[in-house]
Amino acid sequence: MIVYEYPFNERIRTLLRLEDLYEKFKFFVHQEHPMQHHVALSTIFDMLEVAGRADLKSDLLQELERQRQTLLGYRMNPNVAPEMLDAILSEVDGVSSALVAAQGKTGQNVRDNEWLMSIRGRTIIPGGACEFDLPSYYAWQQRPAEARFNDIITWFTPLAPLFDALALVLRLLRDSGGPVKMIAVAGSYQQMLQGKVYQMLRLTLDASQGAIPEISANKYMLWVRFTSQGGDLKPKPLEDDVPFELTLCNF
Repeated sequence: MIVYEYPFNERIRTLLRLEDLYEKFKFFVHQEHPMQHHVALSTIFDMLEVAGRADLKSDLLQELERQRQTLLGYRMNPNVAPEMLDAILSEVDGVSSALVAAQGKTGQNVRDNEWLMSIRGRTIIPGGACEFDLPSYYAWQQRPAEARFNDIITWFTPLAPLFDALALVLRLLRDSGGPVKMIAVAGSYQQMLQGKVYQMLRLTLDASQGAIPEISANKYMLWVRFTSQGGDLKPKPLEDDVPFELTLCNF
């Protein structure tokens, strides 16, 4: 099964982009080749670029507090398991406290490092991080893999509370909706949203169908048009009926 996600607003779009970068970072930082560690370091630079466009720390803290108050309202509900509720409340409190304790602007430790900023400046240029452009960076890449790994983790660690908060917020958002089975007749599906505000859409379908959803949505209408790929990989309209699961998520 393949899950496609579509953000309804810029805030969720930013969180999903950062989550994607974090997944790439986790993969490449645990490899050993210098080129793979170069990608991990470049990914940190990309994280700073995306995170620097919004006051994410404040937004995440506000959302976590709002979720905390909502969860506290379930304490008297007999259908809610108190152990599970206490566990998620404890997680929210721990993540919030760590984020509050993170001092300064997101990634300021990287921005204050002139050597890292020189590398960042060169990586913007295609092929700009070559040996003859950055000999000190090339020398660093020749160090043992474990030493490079420790350096990268040291540079990333101040960012970790932000990504822990981001992961928890997105998890709570994804858990907020339940999947509903749908069928796109002749490859097309429309649904009136009647002005109800959603944060994110999740669409799940069987990979064997070869269907690719093209999604557009606003507060009034949701539209999904399925396409397929031929030998040239160019999307082509799909005229078959496509079964899928739709989840509309909202805090």
